[in-house]
Amino acid sequence: MVIAAGLLPAGTCVSSRRADEPPSRPDVRAGIDVLLADSGHLVRGRRVGLVTNQAGIDRTGRRGVDRLLEAGVAVVALFSPEHGFRGTADPGAPVASTIDSTTRLPIYSLYGGNSAPTVAMLAGIDVMLVDLQDAGARYYTYLWTTVEVMRAAERRGLPVVLLDRPNPIGGLVQGNVLDTSYRSAVGLLAVPMRHGMTLGELARLAMHDLGLATSLTVIPVRGWRRGMYFDETGLPFVPPSPNLRSLEALIHYPGLCLFEGTALSVGRGTDHPFEQVGAPGVDTVRVLASVRSRGLPGVAFEGAHFTPRNPGDGKFDGVPVVGIRLRVVDRAAYDPPRTALILLGAMTDVSGVALFPPDTRHFDRLVGDGGRAGEAVQLPGPPALVLRTAVLQSWAEESDRFLERRRQFLLYPE
Repeated sequence: MVIAAGLLPAGTCVSSRRADEPPSRPDVRAGIDVLLADSGHLVRGRRVGLVTNQAGIDRTGRRGVDRLLEAGVAVVALFSPEHGFRGTADPGAPVASTIDSTTRLPIYSLYGGNSAPTVAMLAGIDVMLVDLQDAGARYYTYLWTTVEVMRAAERRGLPVVLLDRPNPIGGLVQGNVLDTSYRSAVGLLAVPMRHGMTLGELARLAMHDLGLATSLTVIPVRGWRRGMYFDETGLPFVPPSPNLRSLEALIHYPGLCLFEGTALSVGRGTDHPFEQVGAPGVDTVRVLASVRSRGLPGVAFEGAHFTPRNPGDGKFDGVPVVGIRLRVVDRAAYDPPRTALILLGAMTDVSGVALFPPDTRHFDRLVGDGGRAGEAVQLPGPPALVLRTAVLQSWAEESDRFLERRRQFLLYPE
């Protein structure tokens, strides 16, 4: 079920503003605002379990849990995804259950001992409310958490209401479609690396692809169009996780996350995580010459020096490294997954350092293409260019086919 709040067909004209008038502030409202403006009838009089974190805020920046309680909604338990309720835990680090210091409600962690709510956690709950900000890339674990909640709710006969939020990096579709034999928390559905969908739309796709029978209601974002980036919404930006601190990093993430499966650092614990990659000994002069020669659209490259600070990452913690900084110059033209594969290939050819650990399973899991991309970026010499070109061509074809497949699950106009 979808509450189609404020949705209009593509091409509908709703503005009477003259061409010489300044543009008005966007009137985009996240699912939490839409729910409460509609009197919250889906949750009123029911005991609610709320899955959320630090980004689960309303249009004014106030926490959704506080807004719900003030509106008389009986929130009885909180549930948190990766990085925890406050969004401060390291990536991949188990998060313990705790108590919210403001409301004194229990916070049950769904990233640690349990990935899904247990029967005991769901005791006394009538409806599950999900309010999570997705990152717009297939690797982000919040879809996995959402689906686990949906499965647990289905077993208990509980409805799920998902409060949707914008895709922060818009609606472009790029990269390969996951081979589901690589299904994991960092790749659940057969969608591209950059899928161009919201969490609510992905939940609808999951219902279809995974055969779920959950009673799901999606409260759509009001006023959002698929081509809008987060900085065009007027909504307050809260980093969805500790190392995705800016919209710039989020735009790079569908590509640079692939470097998580290599021996290089992605700048965790620096001022620009997921905007740079590096390792000790990288020959940046040769790498820059190689990658710039490709004339990649929408992105600029420069040399970088940084010191990663992330003990849990295991990559050069506290060690100065050299590498490459990426900067978005035209986000409409930029293809982060394609750029990442070409940058990896350039580094293989000329960087002077070993790019991959002996075990490449994490890289193959992130790419999810049967190991073709891993072979392409590790193979030296002229045969590598042929294979890389073929891989990139197959990625583009898969993305194009996905555009049609996703159509039936979409909630927003272009």
